[in-house]
Amino acid sequence: MALSLEEVVDYLDTYLRIDEISDYNDALNGLQVENGGEVVEIVAAVDASQRTIDRVAAECEPGTLLVVHHGLFWDGNKPVTGRRYHRLRALIENDIALYSAHLPLDVHPEVGNNAVLARELGILDPVPFDDYRGTAMGAAGHLIMSRDALAARLAQLLDTRVHVIAGGPETTTRVGLITGGAGGRIASAVEAGLDTFITGEGAHHTTFDALEAGINVLYAGHYATETVGVKALAEHLAGRFGVEWRFHDHPTGL
Repeated sequence: MALSLEEVVDYLDTYLRIDEISDYNDALNGLQVENGGEVVEIVAAVDASQRTIDRVAAECEPGTLLVVHHGLFWDGNKPVTGRRYHRLRALIENDIALYSAHLPLDVHPEVGNNAVLARELGILDPVPFDDYRGTAMGAAGHLIMSRDALAARLAQLLDTRVHVIAGGPETTTRVGLITGGAGGRIASAVEAGLDTFITGEGAHHTTFDALEAGINVLYAGHYATETVGVKALAEHLAGRFGVEWRFHDHPTGL
């Protein structure tokens, strides 16, 4: 029996605190494209890219709800032409609803990217250590492990390549993370007393930021570090509403 799209969206909006968490102006968190009103299956993906949408259209039934971390409208208020037209057309013609959650998913204490990855790495009692527009973010706590072993664990968990900037001690004690593109938050990690900071990616100069600040920085890929939240959210929804879910993997290598 199909679910009501409205019921699922109302639950998501409340569970993720969509209206409470400030985000980038073009994130447009929440339901970005509706369908005919039913949900028969949930697909999780990191990005609402054309190849993600086309794969859902090819493999899934009409009435699928696609839940993503990065939605359709990051380039702002643009005409519905070119790539935007093709994405929207494929969603509408195949009756696919699209729900996007950016920072609300990053910071969620149960299914958020930061919370899930911290748990999987074994960080003890992780708590936020940074802030964005009044919202606490990140996850930091104690983890005693060799730097190399931590990098290997991270690579195995995310099936990714980890770039290590060895600016801190060989044995970690206090580790924190912010998934995605948080290389610019190294100073916040240092201020929080971390000896090791994990994120997805950062600019060239962050190598020297880390070395000169005396902190280890592990870059595990923007995409890879943000696969964990959408999976956890989709699994949570499937358990609550009794529907099937799957993850569509489209790695960028970045």
